[in-house]
Amino acid sequence: MDLTQGTAKQKNDRAKKMMLWFGIVSLIMGFAGWTSAYIVSSKRTDWISDLDLPQAFLWSTATIILSSLTYILAKNSVKKDNQRQGTSFLLATLVLGGIFIALQFVGFSQMLENGYYFTGPTSNIKMSYVFLIAAVHIVHVVAGIISLLVVLVQQLRSKYTPENMLGLELGATFWHFLDILWVYLILFMYFVK
Repeated sequence: MDLTQGTAKQKNDRAKKMMLWFGIVSLIMGFAGWTSAYIVSSKRTDWISDLDLPQAFLWSTATIILSSLTYILAKNSVKKDNQRQGTSFLLATLVLGGIFIALQFVGFSQMLENGYYFTGPTSNIKMSYVFLIAAVHIVHVVAGIISLLVVLVQQLRSKYTPENMLGLELGATFWHFLDILWVYLILFMYFVK
């Protein structure tokens, strides 16, 4: 398909999708750098490999996976022109996103209770990476929640229809990326000792 062909709206839609994917690729590169540094640092003599991740991180993982499901259901509802149901699923996604962030902070509290700190004399390099990677992901989830709020406001204004769902699709793509990224990160931190 020739990307220069089509109506102005089609070109604009493709440009917006391409910009989103450029942003996602840059985020992938950033997290690839942090996980690579984690692997390199795991060879250090002061690396403690038997530290367990907080239990709350497992609950937050289930929560963010569920939030992707509700976003899919929202998109499918709008595609079927069931606007009320679409709005309900978007609200559920928003609530689950908030719960995910709250559970991440519970996880940080669990690490602190176990004597693991980000910096200082009682910190260790592995848990510093866990704090860093999880905190940076939280920042991106906050960006995802902001985009979700924009989508929700547009949905409440009846901007999305089965024929016009670009904003909803872009928001869903970013949200699913954040979900997949967290699942990758939690599995990475769990298995790379």
